[in-house]
Amino acid sequence: MRVVSPSSIAFVAFLSTESNYGLIDRSYPTDGEFDPNGEKTLWQRFEHYVNWLNHGADSKTQYKVLLMGRHGEGYHNAAESYFGTPAWNCYWGPLDGNGTHIWRDADLTEAGIEQTVKAFNFWANQLAVKKQHAPQSYYTSPMTRCTVTANLTFNGLDLPREYPFVPTVKEYLREGISMRTCDERSNKTHIQSRFPWYRFEEGFTENDELWKGYEGETSEAQFKRAKELVDDIVSTDDNIWLSITSHSGQIRTILEVLNHRPFRLSTGQAIAVLVKAENMRNIEVPTSTIQSWHAEATCNSPPVTSIPGTGCVCSTTSSTLAPATAVTTPF
Repeated sequence: MRVVSPSSIAFVAFLSTESNYGLIDRSYPTDGEFDPNGEKTLWQRFEHYVNWLNHGADSKTQYKVLLMGRHGEGYHNAAESYFGTPAWNCYWGPLDGNGTHIWRDADLTEAGIEQTVKAFNFWANQLAVKKQHAPQSYYTSPMTRCTVTANLTFNGLDLPREYPFVPTVKEYLREGISMRTCDERSNKTHIQSRFPWYRFEEGFTENDELWKGYEGETSEAQFKRAKELVDDIVSTDDNIWLSITSHSGQIRTILEVLNHRPFRLSTGQAIAVLVKAENMRNIEVPTSTIQSWHAEATCNSPPVTSIPGTGCVCSTTSSTLAPATAVTTPF
């Protein structure tokens, strides 16, 4: 499966809740037949255009709209802002918490919950006033910050009966995997206990078999994972409007897979992309060997700094893969 965002027809929209999901007010070739009197909303005209594209596509081509949202602020986000990125990467991140808050598989902060309330109200208006098509399928990362964000954003909306909010938890939607504890997911039983109506993709394991705690995923491995994820979703889901709740880094990697221009989403923000998916099963794709994991070192105490591509600059000459125990801080 090859998925691209063709420049000639792509809907490339960066969402703020004040911008109608970023949909540009433009004309479509189908407007004359569908909306001759100019009475339809932007989203109704866009939806009709997407349907027209699919009706005219050959049997190996389909068009889908990916509605990708980043989770609300988690305690790990707040901790990085409080301690600073070098101290977070090299000392605090690999710990469970700081004696005040826990960020292993981080939950949402109060600010993060407020962001989901804003997203819920935004979606309610989009559906009722802007006439945006509701998602037909829902997918979420297994991380707590995403499963909670998806629930608080969509559960309770006036959704079509045939498209209820029943998300599928997909392992590969998780963030780039570092040795920081926020990247270790809870077990399947815990997720099920919080959200018993959530579905799990086939093969979803009870325990986290990807997080290692002593080395991180390479960018090449994350790209490969994101491509396999997108290929899986678009080749197995016949629906057009797909909601994805994930992470800044993973959404950014998915955009790279789609040949989309890069965007870095803030917590609680989202981006919508119209993609053209082509079945390439009969075409041989070159293979290559990639390095999947790389070692990550940390400091015994908050570092002097950290350098991208180089690593931690510790306050002493020593570093360790087992950081010291944290102490309680004002955060």
